Amino acid sequence: MAKKNSIRMHPEEMRASMALAWVYALRMLGMFLVLPVLALYAAGLPDAGDNKMLVGLAMGMYGLTQAVLQLPLGMASDRFGRKKVIYLGLLVFAVGSFMAAVATSLPMLVLARAIQGAGAVSAAVTALVADLTREEVRTRAMAMIGLSIGLTFSASLVISPLLSEYIGVAGLFALTGVLTLLSMLVVKFLVPDPVRSKLHEDAEVQPARFGEVLKNKELLRLNFGIFALQCGMMALFTSLPFALQDLGLNKVHHWQVYLPATLIGLVLMIPAIIVGETRNKLKQIFLLGIALIFASQLGLLFGLHSVWLIGLSLIVYFIGFNILEASQPSLVSKIAPAELKGTAMGVYNTMQSVGLFGGGALGGLLFHHYGFNGVFVFCSVLIGAWFAIAAVAPAPAPVKNVVLPVGGAWQGRQDELHSRLKQLAGVEAISFSADGETVFIKALQQGFDEAAAKHILAGAN
Repeated sequence: MAKKNSIRMHPEEMRASMALAWVYALRMLGMFLVLPVLALYAAGLPDAGDNKMLVGLAMGMYGLTQAVLQLPLGMASDRFGRKKVIYLGLLVFAVGSFMAAVATSLPMLVLARAIQGAGAVSAAVTALVADLTREEVRTRAMAMIGLSIGLTFSASLVISPLLSEYIGVAGLFALTGVLTLLSMLVVKFLVPDPVRSKLHEDAEVQPARFGEVLKNKELLRLNFGIFALQCGMMALFTSLPFALQDLGLNKVHHWQVYLPATLIGLVLMIPAIIVGETRNKLKQIFLLGIALIFASQLGLLFGLHSVWLIGLSLIVYFIGFNILEASQPSLVSKIAPAELKGTAMGVYNTMQSVGLFGGGALGGLLFHHYGFNGVFVFCSVLIGAWFAIAAVAPAPAPVKNVVLPVGGAWQGRQDELHSRLKQLAGVEAISFSADGETVFIKALQQGFDEAAAKHILAGAN
């Protein structure tokens, strides 16, 4: 029986991880905080008229510039320094936020959202986390970031309508800008400077190996999946606030619909993911999530005449959404070769941003020409296609990625070390970082003796 090992994070690692989780969450706050109210606000600008297409662009433009710039800025951080790129990105993001706060026309708001998205620091933040944490605890640090994003999303849906009543949507943008400037101080004073920055294959993109990721059919399915999920979500919020308003529900009360949906979605997601991971049922749980999203879209299509039916549909939607948001990165991690996980996640995150833009642009276009039915028919077809694609995919192997430092005694002896580690039970694949200082082990979730692997890596006989 393999021993359960748990390595504690050093205080500096914990502090850096928590601070950078805050920065990452704030980066997403620029999208999430205004998400429930932005469409109504944009439509109310003096020059908006009935132009739902520009409203959709205001919703989605953030995602376009983020998709274009997040990988280049991540790579720039390798050359110019992590913190310099993060400072630049946060400053650009703040400028876009303040510009959105004073926007008096729809085109100006679209431009401001584009500038917000251009402050794409997520890849640089991830690289800095990797610099500041040991291989053994890095997954935990990344999980903290993921948790911060999920909580930011759920909280934003509820507090955004309430806050907008007191400070307006312009105030929400201004608040985001102020918090962004404060986050620069967090990076300056709470995040240590890395002793050494290097490429971390498990966390960063390797441009020369894009082709390997793009040729992987299973990863392509997941990339389409995150595109479909985010596209559908943005299309939903481009049109749904108008439906609630048409039913007499003032935007300040929209939280009454969103709160139960997000809470129930979060609560039910947890046991679903536990079952999927521990009982090797991740594909079944994944398909369940897609099916719930599909059912919710049909519910919205036929239930827009009732606030209660919309609320019920959103409960179903957020159960599925949270399951998929949690399970898809896990699937990417299981399927991608360990030394390409960073590259695979980089492509995945880019498709996520493309989906945000596509959902806003297409949602606005369809809403403008075909109304609510056009939006939800599109979403239903998109999610239905995703279910069909996912259903024929093979179930992922029940594996995990173990990243460990290579002891000095093994430097220059990779072949011998590979042979020793391969003899351990539960080892599926082994690879090494380019500098030979790190080993990536893809191992079975059950039956792999991590303590024995560390014993070997320490140079012990």
